[in-house]
Parts: sequence; C-alpha cells; structure tokens
Amino acid sequence: MTGTRVALITGASSGIGRGIAERLAADGITVVVNSRNAPESPLVLADGTSPLHIAGDVADEADVIRMIAEIDARYGRLDIVVNSAGYTKFVDHADLDGITVEDWHRILDVNVIGAWNVVKASAALLEASGDGVVVSVSSSAGIRVAGSSLPYSVSKAALNQLTRTLARALGPRGIRVNAVAPGFVDTQWTAGYGERREEVARIAPLRRVATPVDVANAVALLLGASYVTGEILVVDGGLTLVD
Repeated sequence: MTGTRVALITGASSGIGRGIAERLAADGITVVVNSRNAPESPLVLADGTSPLHIAGDVADEADVIRMIAEIDARYGRLDIVVNSAGYTKFVDHADLDGITVEDWHRILDVNVIGAWNVVKASAALLEASGDGVVVSVSSSAGIRVAGSSLPYSVSKAALNQLTRTLARALGPRGIRVNAVAPGFVDTQWTAGYGERREEVARIAPLRRVATPVDVANAVALLLGASYVTGEILVVDGGLTLVD
C-alpha cells in the first residue's frame, strides 16, 4: 500500500477535471485520472510526470468496476473520488424539439448514473481508507433555472440530491460526500459563449467568471473539511445572489 493518499478524478482530460487533478497532485496526493478515451494531450504535472490514466466510460458499470480494480491492484487504496465527468448538449431550454430521448439518456447516464457507478464501486476502498471523501462536480444550474440545456439542469439537480442521500447513507461508514456547484467557468466548452461570459463578469459580485483553479480550490476546501458532509458548495462568484 502506498503511503500517500490516492485520488481518482473522472473526466480529467481537460477543463475543470484537469484543474482538479493538478491541484490535488500539487498538494501531494497521488492522482489517477480518467476520461472516456485516451486524451490527445496527456496531463503533465508540475514535477514533469504524468499520472496513471485509465480510459473508461463512467456510464458503463463494467468500465467503472475495472477502473477501481486497477487502482486497487496498483496502489492498494483509494481515499478520494472526484466525480468530474460530465456531458451536455447546448440547446435553449424553450427548444423542446432540440432535445431527443437519446440526449436525455446520455446526459443522465453520465452525470447521474456515472457518479453513482463510481461511488458504488469505490465505497469499500473509501471505507477502508478511514477518511474516504467523495466530491462531485455539479453546477449552479442544478440549483436555479439555468444551464446549457434542460436535461443538463435536471441532471445536476439530481446529482445534488444524490450527493445528499449518499452522504446520509455512507456517513456511518466514515465516508464524506459533498459537491461543488460552479457557475460559468472559463473552459473549452464555454469558449463560444463570449456574450454570456461578459454578462456574468458584469453582474456577479466578484466581477469575473470562474476558472478551473477556482473550482479546484473549492474541492480542496471540501477535502479538508473533516466534519462536513452532504453539502453543495456553490462556486459562482455570488451570481446566485443577483441572477
């Protein structure tokens, strides 16, 4: 068994997930990163090394079981799970014809069932850790009426409730379960939404949009909050106060 804590970050090939992986590694945690496919540009940490990458679809239970088994075989432990894998389709909420049943299934399968699959498969290792922690990357779209599409907003609301119910169910096993709920974050996925970016920067009390580093800092905060579970930490620069 390795002496340092081990963290799995799903959806870590870019954006928020990648930022979280970099932050946890900088904090001395051994990180394992996941994405559905091998990334074109592998993550290189500040020390010049690349962490273990395990390709797999979190919506596929068999993929997830294989992923956790590989971590167990290599490190003999898993202390932290960050559910950052996510999927969406950018469609105006009023455009009901722009969303198909297949879109609904894929969004819910990744954003909700995927998180469930990972927590279920890793629960035994997290319990054995003695200080197991799960942090899911939700969205402020799951708290207010917003987001890239209607099913995305619904999926994040479901993820928030999954976070709370898992916190209650797993607390007696010594596992804390929380989530961060970012607002607008500067990533490749939001690069084409310059007008919305400017609007958020104008009206948010902190007068800027979030970066992946901001979200990673919030995740790190929850990892260290030893008596906090079942919380959804909004990371939106105060936007929900005014919008």
